[in-house]
Formats: sequence, structure tokens, C-alpha cells
Amino acid sequence: MWTRKELKERAKAVLKNIYWKAFLISMVILLVGGKDSGIGGGSSRSSDSTNNMAFDFTDPNVLYSIIFIIIAAIGVIMLAVTLRIFLGYPLEVGGRKYFVQSAQYKDNKKCFRFAFNGQNYFGIVFTMLLKGVQNFLWFLLLIIPGIIKLYAYRMVPYILADNPNIGAKKAIKLSDKMTKGHKFKMFVLDLSFLGWYLLGILALGIGALFVMPYENATKAELYLVFRKTALETNMCSYEDLLLNN
Repeated sequence: MWTRKELKERAKAVLKNIYWKAFLISMVILLVGGKDSGIGGGSSRSSDSTNNMAFDFTDPNVLYSIIFIIIAAIGVIMLAVTLRIFLGYPLEVGGRKYFVQSAQYKDNKKCFRFAFNGQNYFGIVFTMLLKGVQNFLWFLLLIIPGIIKLYAYRMVPYILADNPNIGAKKAIKLSDKMTKGHKFKMFVLDLSFLGWYLLGILALGIGALFVMPYENATKAELYLVFRKTALETNMCSYEDLLLNN
């Protein structure tokens, strides 16, 4: 069994000597879309400004402009998705590896290079893409099953940080097994950082960024707990994760 207090205490101890580098790694994870959860917002327009916008759709210039905007929007979305897949996924796994290595007080250098190294790169991209597609399909069914599977697959990038060539189906299945019976506690763990993020937002919003190393270090500690249990209960072998006994 694990507790939030134990994980956080261990994370704090790890961060004492590496906080600023961990902060930079966390920025990379955030920028490539690897943040597990976040706070979002929206904007609205007044009815007056909406009423003042009138388009004559019979005007060819207006029609061409709308088509151009739609094509440009599709292009931007496709570019963002492409960058997320081919650049973001390896960077995310490399960032997770940094925190896992740091949690074990092992060499945490060249973690990003590891993710882009030959066969490792293709294994990471394919597995993370399959994970993303499966998450998306679950969310298409219903929100609640989608959220459950989001937690079920959360350990995939950490598993890939140990062995990027373990195989997509095996990594996803192992993550599902690791998190079985722990999803609600993982959800509560996420909520436990909400207060820190709210305080950070009050500090001109910038303060929230400084919470991320703490959260990432804590989740790396959680993975190590899950990994230890998985090895002890024969969910996987040391060879599966390229570990020494």
C-alpha cells in the first residue's frame, strides 16, 4: 500500500538538489502536452458584439475567406498533432525517465537522447500513439469510462522509460494491471495538488509552474511503487523492464 504523504515526502527529498533542472524538464513535459491534468478556461463574447457581426455568404470574397480560415485551422491542427506524435511523445517519455532515474538517485543524464535513440524512438512513438488513440476512443463512448482509462494507461510512459521496446499492447496491458484498484487514490492524489496550483495562479499565474516538478517527482515515486508490486506479483519480469535483480 502507498500513501500520498509518503510519496510526497520522498519527492521533496529528491528535489532538494535537482529542483531547477527538474523545473526545466517539467516545462518540456508541459510544452509537449504531456501534462496529465490541468486547469483550463474559456472566454465568451457579449451578445452586442455577436449581433454586430454580419456576413453576406453570397459574397464570393466572404466565402473564400471562410474556406481559407477553415483550411488554415485544419493545417494548424494537423501540424500540432504531428509535432505531438513525433516530437512530443519521445520528449514526454524522456522527461518521465528523468524523474524515475532521479527518484532512484541514479544517473539522470541523456534521458532525452535515450528517447530519440534509433529503435527506442519508434517503439515510444508507436506505443504512445496507440495509447492516445485508445484513450480518445474511450472518451468518444462516455466521459467517465474515458477518465477511468486515462488513469489506467497513465503508467505507459513510465514503462516505456524503462523499456521503450516492450511492445505497445504489453505496455498498455501492464499499466492497466498496475493501476487496478488504485485509480480513485490516484485521482485523490491529483486533487491534492489543486490547492498548490490555485495558490500559484494567485501569484500572477506563474507560481503554478513551480508546482509541476513536485507533482512530476511524486508521480515518479508512485510508478516505482507500482513497479515494485508488479515485479513481486509476477505481473511482469525484470527482463520485461530491462532491470537487474
